[in-house]
Amino acid sequence: MKLHSAVSALRRQAQDTGMNATAQSDNSQASLWNGPTGHAWVASQALLDRMFLPFQQLLTEDIPLGSAMRVLDIGCGTGAVGLAAARRLSAPGHSLGIDLSEPMIALARSRAAREGLAAHYVVADAQTHAFAPGEFDLLLSRFGVMFFDDPVAAHRNLRHAARPGAELRCVAWRGAAENPFMTTAERAAAALLPTLPPRRADGPGQFAFADRARVHAILQDAGWTRIEIEPIEVPCSLPESDLATYLGRHGPLGLSLQDSDERTRARVIAAVRTAFDPYVHGDEVRYTAACWLLRARAPGA
Repeated sequence: MKLHSAVSALRRQAQDTGMNATAQSDNSQASLWNGPTGHAWVASQALLDRMFLPFQQLLTEDIPLGSAMRVLDIGCGTGAVGLAAARRLSAPGHSLGIDLSEPMIALARSRAAREGLAAHYVVADAQTHAFAPGEFDLLLSRFGVMFFDDPVAAHRNLRHAARPGAELRCVAWRGAAENPFMTTAERAAAALLPTLPPRRADGPGQFAFADRARVHAILQDAGWTRIEIEPIEVPCSLPESDLATYLGRHGPLGLSLQDSDERTRARVIAAVRTAFDPYVHGDEVRYTAACWLLRARAPGA
């Protein structure tokens, strides 16, 4: 199959995918995270956990060893943050991870069982889940708080789950312009696939928390106090040998390639791959993630 034929096929698929992605967004985030996106994260668990290890450490390193804290991992995905927290806890301390994605939660549960950790997982929407009042001492999230349909309602529900004085500690992406690595693939593929599904600036998604003032207002309106929103720049890396796999599974390009045959995928990824040359240093891909470190406290202590 020649490249122009592959591109024609991908254009048709991208148009269909864009329509499907819009429908999924209109229905719920559950459709997306229980579909190709969730399965892609399961398949890439080791790669993504390695790449985002600095954030895991940032969120959990202050948990005292042997603590009996009760920890909530919001939008826990395949469980890395909750597992890291559980490794620092002792009974009756434990962590609970919550996520919409059944395939991701299934993997998180198997990882916890394999290590014998007090880390538990539930498939549910943290925006509406009936948490016990004052259940948690610490609420964490690695890139899980930007996907709520109603972020104020979600963070109000999370505050309800926090004991008085409990800390909310989250990492969220800043804007797309500050994170060029994350949009390089779709920009490089734009000429080939002009119908790639666009990122929504006004709805749930990776860069939904780009506006600092908006994030502060969300937390304040949800009843959190002592709000701190700190800009951080975090070095991240992945093996160069994993870059093509990463490109083929994640972001708008990865979503559009889900149903493509292997030859088409390989040709399109090869065409996009050169755009990442500035990030490649020998056998490693390096970039800086521009994020917010969000901290807040539940009132009452």
